[in-house]
Amino acid sequence: MPRAVREQQMMDAAVQTFGQRGYRAASMDEIAELAGVSKPLVYLYLNSKDELFTACIRREARALLAAVQGAVEPGLPADRQLWEGLRAFFTHTAQNPDGWAVLYRQARTHGEPFATEVNVMREEIVAFVTGLIGAAAREAHHDPALPDRDVAGLAQALVGAAESLAGWANETPGVSAREAAATLMNFSWAGLENLMHGRPWQVPSP
Repeated sequence: MPRAVREQQMMDAAVQTFGQRGYRAASMDEIAELAGVSKPLVYLYLNSKDELFTACIRREARALLAAVQGAVEPGLPADRQLWEGLRAFFTHTAQNPDGWAVLYRQARTHGEPFATEVNVMREEIVAFVTGLIGAAAREAHHDPALPDRDVAGLAQALVGAAESLAGWANETPGVSAREAAATLMNFSWAGLENLMHGRPWQVPSP
C-alpha cells in the first residue's frame, strides 16, 4: 500500500479516536488497531502522540477552511455570500463531528502547542469573514460608515457564535446544518444589514 494511503488511514483513525475518546484517553494502541496497522508503524510514520495530534489538527483545520472559502462565490450578493459560508461551515462540522471535536474541544483544552494550531486556523476564518463584512459594507454604500475595528469585532463575534452553535448542533438530535446556518443567519444578518445602511442600535446615555 502506498505510504500516502497508509498515512491517510492512520490519520482517519487518529481523528476518530481523539474526537471520541479525547486526547489524554486516546492511546496509540487504539489508533493502530482501528487503522489496521501495528503500533510501531504508527510511530514510524508519525513519530509521537503529540506530533500525530498536531497533524490531525492541521489536517482538519485545512479541510474546514477550504470548505468555507470554497463555498463563497465573490459575485453573489453580500447576504448570499454569508449564507453560503455559514451553510458550508455547519455542513462540514456536521459531516465531520470527530474532526470538529478535535478542533473545538480537544486542541483548545490541552494547551500549547495545540491551541496555537487551532488559533491559526481560527484567525484565517475570522479574516475571511472580516472581508465578507467589509465587502457588504462597501456594497451598501461606497463610503462605508463601519470602522475597521467594528468590522473586525463583528467578525470575531460571528465566528464565535458559529463555533458555539456548531457544538450545540452536533450534540442535539434533529438539528440539520441548514437549520443551524439559518438560525445564525437570522440572528446576525438583521443587525448587520442595519449597520450596513447606517441604522445602528443607539447606545443609551450613561
